[in-house]
Amino acid sequence: MTRELCIIHANCQGEPLAARLGCCPEFRARYECRMFTNYAREPIPERDLARCSLFLFQHLGSDWGELASERLVAMLPIKARALCIPNMFFKGYWPTWSGREGFNYRCELLDGYIDAGLSFDETVLLYLRSDMAAKLDLAGLLAATFRRERKREDLTPIKYLRVIEERHAREQIFNTVNHPGSLLMDHAARGVLRELGLPGPDEDALKALGDPFPEFEQPIHPSVAAFFGWDFAGPDREYFIYGRKMNFARWTANYVHARQNGVTDFIAFLQGA
Repeated sequence: MTRELCIIHANCQGEPLAARLGCCPEFRARYECRMFTNYAREPIPERDLARCSLFLFQHLGSDWGELASERLVAMLPIKARALCIPNMFFKGYWPTWSGREGFNYRCELLDGYIDAGLSFDETVLLYLRSDMAAKLDLAGLLAATFRRERKREDLTPIKYLRVIEERHAREQIFNTVNHPGSLLMDHAARGVLRELGLPGPDEDALKALGDPFPEFEQPIHPSVAAFFGWDFAGPDREYFIYGRKMNFARWTANYVHARQNGVTDFIAFLQGA
């Protein structure tokens, strides 16, 4: 029997969501999923929209033009179901993170030390010894992160912020600002299935999927962890960095070396480090 088309219009969270939805036999039997990456502005062919039965999307506003969610939903068949899914983001572990272009996994504080022209050793030592709580209102920044995420959560019927609030201090539940771990991705999949009126996923199959983004864990500054009492992010913890393990000091050394030597593709640098 020909399956119905499910279009998933999302960022990097779309693929692991699809894998988790596939752990529900009823969903898998009914739908064939096609992925379209929103941040890459990947176009969705009109022929696909015309035969779409289920449209799962992360909300994009009118400034996205042809890819704006409202426009795409209007192009769906009358009987198609459109469901806004979570677009989870959490800056709480990395209060000095920046999405500024030109370097991956930016830390604005460390960039400031580097741009001041300090030597490699001076830069690394100064950053490792930085007391983030003395420089930043860490509690206020975390509260601001929750406020911003609540606005994002308001766009979807699948509520997840409470999970972040309750669990972020017990374990690292994001690998990067927009790479949630299995706890949250599993939660999102269960929510989608519930909204569709389908049974939950097979829990053994779900568990077998493991970490949705296992290749990279962004290190957390130990002084941030110490301020909040996060036992999982001390200075000796080793993080998985593209096939290698690094503690925070080694991570910092790689970052400084790359920046001081004009590296712009930090991901490729780390993959060969």
